[in-house]
Amino acid sequence: MRIDIALDSGLGSERLSELGLLAEKYGIGTIWAASYLNSRDPFSNLAALARTSTRIRLGPIAVNPFEQHPLRITTALLTLNEISNGRADIIVGGGGEVIQALGIKPERRVTAVRECVEIIKAASPDRPMTYKGELYQVTNYRPQWAVSGQPRVFVAANKPQMLKMAARVADGVMLSDMPPVLCRQIIGDLREQLAVHGRPSDSFEISNFKAWHIYEDRNEAIREARQWIAYRGLFRRWVITTFLSDADYDLIEAQKAGLYAATELGADAISGIPERVLDALVDNLTLAGHISELDSKIAYLAELKSAGVSAVTLELRQHVEQSIKLIGERVIPALR
Repeated sequence: MRIDIALDSGLGSERLSELGLLAEKYGIGTIWAASYLNSRDPFSNLAALARTSTRIRLGPIAVNPFEQHPLRITTALLTLNEISNGRADIIVGGGGEVIQALGIKPERRVTAVRECVEIIKAASPDRPMTYKGELYQVTNYRPQWAVSGQPRVFVAANKPQMLKMAARVADGVMLSDMPPVLCRQIIGDLREQLAVHGRPSDSFEISNFKAWHIYEDRNEAIREARQWIAYRGLFRRWVITTFLSDADYDLIEAQKAGLYAATELGADAISGIPERVLDALVDNLTLAGHISELDSKIAYLAELKSAGVSAVTLELRQHVEQSIKLIGERVIPALR
């Protein structure tokens, strides 16, 4: 199982490159740069790393076709792919905070994401591409300069219809915050869909996004995990009730505003949420704790591997160099 990392979207190009080169040294597979409301443009921000690195793959996570036309996404991706000599990937999704901030209603998400993926994958330097979809059209697009190969296109997906579509048109999917029991179920369904479309399952990548908070100071690690827990796939009953009760989920849903406010305030206690519930959320939705607990986190990742997950993306926040070193020296060898 490959280990990738997602870095803070607030990092500048120079710092992103420095950390990306360190990650490359330690055998990490991909650097993902987030596309958030207040972040730098991920395509431009990755350009310096694309030029200075040699092996590590890189790309934006997650771009959506509601805030930018798929053709412009395609051109930006192909440009990054050219700069990196064919090492660019992309995650295409149907949501995110940007469309909320812009007041966009993402109607027909599955169709929009599918057409975006199809446009990216149809782009070729060898022949003009004309695409007439239900939502998007492109006429006579031929990037003759884009000769560095085809970027890999993944779909950010967790629910059945998006997963089913991805199995038909994408190179893989990225799940988010999924426990092994649900990964096993989802991957079984994906393999059935791949077989329907005559696609080999061993060439379809299944990744899972997990937050990483493993530090020398356990209190710092747990505090940070709690502060960001609202962004960890929290408001999905079908995920949370794999380890908490329906009543606990109702309680969480009722405190949604406080959970999001905790991130803004840097708080690790949320009024109305018992400690046992917060602890369960951290234990099941993140990889958090002291370095001495690393073996149990590796065992959890091994469970994901056994369930059929082919890559895990670890989101790093603080102590990034130490985390990359720890991942490279202990996690990656253990999962080979």
